[in-house]
Amino acid sequence: MKILVVEDEPKTLNAIRQGLEETQFEVDIAYDGLIAKRLALKNSYAAIITDVIIPGLNGFELIRQLRAQGVTTPILLLTALGETSDKVMGFDAGTDQYLTKPFQFAELLARVRSLTKRSTQVAMTAQTLRFAGIEMNLDAKTVRRDGQVVDLTAREFALLEYLMRNQGRVLSKVDIAERVWDLNFDAGTNVVEVYINYLRKKIDKEFSKKLIHTQFGMGYVLKEE
Repeated sequence: MKILVVEDEPKTLNAIRQGLEETQFEVDIAYDGLIAKRLALKNSYAAIITDVIIPGLNGFELIRQLRAQGVTTPILLLTALGETSDKVMGFDAGTDQYLTKPFQFAELLARVRSLTKRSTQVAMTAQTLRFAGIEMNLDAKTVRRDGQVVDLTAREFALLEYLMRNQGRVLSKVDIAERVWDLNFDAGTNVVEVYINYLRKKIDKEFSKKLIHTQFGMGYVLKEE
């Protein structure tokens, strides 16, 4: 399982990374909140560990923005700020657990294992995605919009699932090609545009509210106007 660790103090970061890797976790690292946000929106993590006082976005704001964009990854807030008001602020932002520095690695590991176990259970049971009248059943591979059945091909289903999991986020053609087709993007092909058009005809054409939007020069986004 992959963990994202957000920490700007090299000694602490290296200790956490080494300990997690020795216990068979794969680790990505970020030294500031802005980089961490990009990684968390792009990749799938079993858990995120973040300090509060980091450059770019502080830990509270990082968590708040990730939750606002639909990221449900379990988060452990790791900080020297141990006052009750700080903990309340962290939980209000959307953190799942709080660990105050200094700490023993064994305690951090126990909390990470607890969080990753919980996220695995959620992933196994949460098999329906919903957004603005669209309902995707990932087990039955069915899609409905406002109660009406929408017949999709396997590739169209995969494309819609990726848009649903990233609703509100502008996805470039490169992002879509790599995640949905698993290929290195060839700027000369229009396969992404073609399938976006296929999907629009089935998801948007018969409905007054359009959900799949083009962000010119940047990509595509699933959102309500």
